[in-house]
Amino acid sequence: MARHAARFFDEPKAAKVPEITPLFWAIKILTTAGGEATSDYLSLHNKVTGGAIEITVFALAMTLQFRVRRYYAVYYWFLAYSIAIAGTGVADTMHLTIGLPYSVTTVFWAVVLGAIFWYWQRTEGTLSIHSIVTRRREFDYWATVFATFALGTALGDFTARALYLGYLASGIAFAAFITLPGLFWKFARLNEIAAFWMAYVLTRPLGASFADYFSKPHALSGANYGDGPTAVVLTIIIIGLVSYTAVARYDIQDPTRQR
Repeated sequence: MARHAARFFDEPKAAKVPEITPLFWAIKILTTAGGEATSDYLSLHNKVTGGAIEITVFALAMTLQFRVRRYYAVYYWFLAYSIAIAGTGVADTMHLTIGLPYSVTTVFWAVVLGAIFWYWQRTEGTLSIHSIVTRRREFDYWATVFATFALGTALGDFTARALYLGYLASGIAFAAFITLPGLFWKFARLNEIAAFWMAYVLTRPLGASFADYFSKPHALSGANYGDGPTAVVLTIIIIGLVSYTAVARYDIQDPTRQR
């Protein structure tokens, strides 16, 4: 796929992903939450129409991101948000339409993610976000992102519904878990790349669990604000933060760190 895409998209001139900052993590968690609520809203009345919208938005976002040759906050986060929506839709379809248990979909996407990491490391020799300076590595990166979103959706639903923790308790549990990679990196010398991806994976079930808590009805352990209103509020916040990031441009990677 990457080889065929290279015919239509030029090689990057600089890193295509942002520097990791506190605001990066905030926007990332908000996109996971917004993607969950948006996908659930789109599939609420008509799954076919909702799926078509998700695919269209995803294709548009992919085209915009891969047409540019360096990092632009608006394009990057538009694609991240579209993947959050599409990843939720794919994971939910596997459970709700095909009928696979949450435990099966969780294991399936964990295996897919592991396979992508293995291939990426084997072909490129590094999983560092500072290495996303070629088209092939960018495809590896976004394939990883998609798998993390799908895995996180399945995992969040598994803990909330299959393990009967409920959405709020699941969100609190993942909020605690997401601090562990940073602590292990700081105090136990965990590799910084491993710590980053561990935290990255956990942002998905964290954001999705809280989104489901606010949007789902009381019968499903939610606060019953609705998928639509929750999606709108989160999208507005995301647009505001991404707009600030695009103007401030503080998250452009230092070229000397790229490899």
